[in-house]
Amino acid sequence: MSNIPVTIPYFTDDEAKAVEKALASGWVAQGPMVAKFEEAIAGHEGIGYGVATTSCTSALHLAMVAKGLKAGMDAIVPAFTFVATANAVVETGATPIFVDIYRETFNINIENLEDILKNQYEKKGDSYINKKTGNTLWGIVPVHEFGLCCNINKVNELAKQYQIQVVEDAACALGAMVSGTHQGAFGNPSCVSFHPRKSITTGEGGMVLTDDAALAKRMKELRTHGSTVSADARHQGKGFLLPEFNEAGYNYRMTDIQGAIGLEQVKKLDYIIEEKIKRAALYNELIKAQLPELITPMVPEGYFHTYQSYVCMLDIEKLGLTSIKEGGEFRNILLQRLEDKGIATRQGTHAVHMLGYYRNTYGYVPEDYPNAYACDHLSITLPLYIQMSDEEQRLVVQTMREEIDAM
Repeated sequence: MSNIPVTIPYFTDDEAKAVEKALASGWVAQGPMVAKFEEAIAGHEGIGYGVATTSCTSALHLAMVAKGLKAGMDAIVPAFTFVATANAVVETGATPIFVDIYRETFNINIENLEDILKNQYEKKGDSYINKKTGNTLWGIVPVHEFGLCCNINKVNELAKQYQIQVVEDAACALGAMVSGTHQGAFGNPSCVSFHPRKSITTGEGGMVLTDDAALAKRMKELRTHGSTVSADARHQGKGFLLPEFNEAGYNYRMTDIQGAIGLEQVKKLDYIIEEKIKRAALYNELIKAQLPELITPMVPEGYFHTYQSYVCMLDIEKLGLTSIKEGGEFRNILLQRLEDKGIATRQGTHAVHMLGYYRNTYGYVPEDYPNAYACDHLSITLPLYIQMSDEEQRLVVQTMREEIDAM
């Protein structure tokens, strides 16, 4: 019986010492450690400002609200992503409009996006209006899935053509690049995650990255109930007076305990990514040799994949299966058999349009977004973490081979 989880965060004594120091300082809410962490992440990605939050979900919501998304508007979202991407849109009062993905990269399908923009909207004045609902098209929320950037340059071209907003969901993609440019440095706010399954973690946590100083200032106000003065600035002045609140905001503040952990984690980020790339290369080699029924992750030329997760696809033709539904049933049995052997796996992520809320609210059926439907049913996330040994990776692949042969 093995004991191989999907992932393990990488900590050393440095994080524990940083937490101890933060606790001893007496400042455990949002404060100087969070500010330093924001600078460190923004600096690593080559971006001007970071705005730390409680999660990537709250980061997305914060960026969307700050960029004007609200009821009566549409935001285009990939149909294959973690549900938080669409949920953040719903929380603003707006409507998510799904777009399909490419099976090869799991990222937004540009041709389908162009089709939606061209056929579902008509120009009225300076805006594009949904022909069916009358909603105004606000923008696009592309996702950089599993550590691989989408074709963000083409997304930006279309956004410029239609004069709409872009907020990037880069939850999985800290450190990812296109032609040497980091995610978030393409002119849009980008939102990253520090959940334990990500390359670096603060337990929970997120951050919006932007080069727009005015936008960063507005988001920092909104994340603190709409306060015009931060807590640390207030304590440096007349701390007994509460700040002014000119609009209703949120409590999306990261703690200094988390900030202290994050400061140590970011020092390890490049090493973690480097080691994950090596482990992904070993998986590619082993799968090519032993598991022709699996399709390994694609990395387009010029793209730097950080492998937050190693996600492959079942090839139903090579398995002799006749449908995606049948492939999904096979996949689920296989993952259960691996679980029984002590090897944890996951599906890649959801086809959001197939989840209960979105089915019931908008009337979607699985085939509305066929590539998202296929990836929902056929994707497999293999264990990947830098503490993993070559022998453990070989065991994962060998066990999959044995279980497929036995099915």
